[in-house]
Amino acid sequence: MHRFILAAVALAAVPLCAADLPQSQDHPLLGRVGGTEIVGYDRKRFDSVAFQTSTFKEYDLEREQRVFVQPANTVEGARTTIWYEGASLSALEIVRQYQAELGGKGFEIVYDSSKDPNAGDYTNFLAPFSQNEPRNNRSTYVLYAASDSTVRSTTLKRSADSGETWVSIIAVDWAQPDATYKSVQGAYAAVDVIDAAAMKKDIQFVSAADMQKSLTAAGKVALYGIYFDTNQATLKAESKPTLDEIAQLLAADPTLKVHVVGHTDNQGGLDSNLSLSKRRAEAVRAALIGEHGIAAERLAANGVSYLAPVASNADEAGRAKNRRVELVPF
Repeated sequence: MHRFILAAVALAAVPLCAADLPQSQDHPLLGRVGGTEIVGYDRKRFDSVAFQTSTFKEYDLEREQRVFVQPANTVEGARTTIWYEGASLSALEIVRQYQAELGGKGFEIVYDSSKDPNAGDYTNFLAPFSQNEPRNNRSTYVLYAASDSTVRSTTLKRSADSGETWVSIIAVDWAQPDATYKSVQGAYAAVDVIDAAAMKKDIQFVSAADMQKSLTAAGKVALYGIYFDTNQATLKAESKPTLDEIAQLLAADPTLKVHVVGHTDNQGGLDSNLSLSKRRAEAVRAALIGEHGIAAERLAANGVSYLAPVASNADEAGRAKNRRVELVPF
């Protein structure tokens, strides 16, 4: 058995399959290839993906990096990762359908392994993919094990004034059903989409002045520029601009004291989300005290789980609005 990598796309929109992984969905821009089911899914408001633009040469075990003739192009933005399973499809068919569909939507093909005379051996090409493994209901090895000759990879890009959208698709054929790996005979494809335009629309930066206006008018301010990984309470670096503005707000009014209130969506149990929302609020409080010098007695950390939604939790758009941090004076 050999290893390879997957990463990438989706096609014409079709209804969600009953067998799809719960709480998963096709990328709204790309859809899916007909006859496939979602077996892995993850979405992040901000992340990076290294997109293949040239021949894969080898896997550097010491540095844990894939090596290409030309360096991979790393793109940052809103990331969606989807693993698809197609019982009656081939890897090549999936790739070709994506290319045709996306070509009609203004995407250009940046790389196509089937057109690369030096594509060579893809052994270990998928090895680093497990480091960014999405929630899934298959053995991870399903996406790593296949014959070298079945690996098909393609990278596509679309440019617009609002930003670029990059798609990476890598598909492999699976020879026969296997109960251990929970696999079927057919093709498996990993889809990674980085949408810089969606990231810009999604990130809502609120200045200190706007925070003050909201506190005066509504008695609270909702913040969406504070970021955590899924089910984690460690602040991500891209939270800094919003934390800076909170600190500026508090510095401008030394009498202001606020509750930092964490809110989650309804994915997961109430108790776990209560703990998560409280820990996230505590992380914000700790950063304001430790990094910005705000007096501890001016900040209180609280978490309310999903008990105060501002939108429906029935879809990802609503859940994204419910995942927030609010400031409430006391």
